[in-house]
Amino acid sequence: MGLHIVQELLDQGARVRVPIHQRPLAVKDDRIEVFPSDLTKQEDCLAVMQGVDCVFHAAGFVGGAGVGVDEAFANIGMNLVLAVQVIRAAWTAGVDRFLLFSSSAVYPAIDFPLKEEQAWAGSVHPSYFGYGWMRRYLEKLGEFVALKSKIKVALVRPTAIYGRWDNFDAQTSHVIPALIRKAVQKQNPFEVWGSGQEVRDFLHVSDLARGSLLALEKHAVCDPINIGYGKGYAIKDVVGMILKSADYREARVVFDESKPSTIPFRMVDISKAKLVLGFQPRVSLEEGLNDTVRWFKQNHSS
Repeated sequence: MGLHIVQELLDQGARVRVPIHQRPLAVKDDRIEVFPSDLTKQEDCLAVMQGVDCVFHAAGFVGGAGVGVDEAFANIGMNLVLAVQVIRAAWTAGVDRFLLFSSSAVYPAIDFPLKEEQAWAGSVHPSYFGYGWMRRYLEKLGEFVALKSKIKVALVRPTAIYGRWDNFDAQTSHVIPALIRKAVQKQNPFEVWGSGQEVRDFLHVSDLARGSLLALEKHAVCDPINIGYGKGYAIKDVVGMILKSADYREARVVFDESKPSTIPFRMVDISKAKLVLGFQPRVSLEEGLNDTVRWFKQNHSS
């Protein structure tokens, strides 16, 4: 996600600084200032913030549906630490604008497209209990900063994203990169977690990057806004698209309902983003999957 935001910023002529910790920057570009740092340390965060006007906080730890409780708890704790340290440093350094990513996981389990004001209509789905409440807390932290400082805060709630540079690790990847890896490797049987009837609102990461810049520019008023595709797809249909893109039509698909698949339905309403930001997704799911499969074959198929 962060890499695509960097590319979008460069396309608009911005000067970009990227803090790097354990992983090297995946692309080379002389216009990017690479800044070695550990964002869990306040002194490193303060150093990164010097001379910065706008911050997109995309640093964090992710995990798939099958991660253990210990790992999930560690990721939740680390994401809280990162956010608090980065926001605190931005406040101290006098940053003008700050984009804070929340998540569609903050919403309760409702089987229709969710509007922003429905986030607190109930508790988060049990499968998102730790992560969803962590994101709810970060939204409140953003409100605190917006109320008590001069920083203009934008709150974005992304839906499920995918695309180039995604995490394709077998243990921690989300559904689309996991399915793409299996398809390109021609795994047989082709195992899919869940029933295949689960519905998700999948958004190509380039659309999220563009929507995020629009949010920071036009809606930095600490008012949450959904950035999604605005249409849901059943996982079984996504499987068919991926197998077609990977030219693996002979796959024997097996749906395993004993494996975790999180919430059965998740889709967001993006009418607010259309009205306030002028945001409209540009990449269809089929186009985005085709591009992601091609990229994965070129970069990771070995």
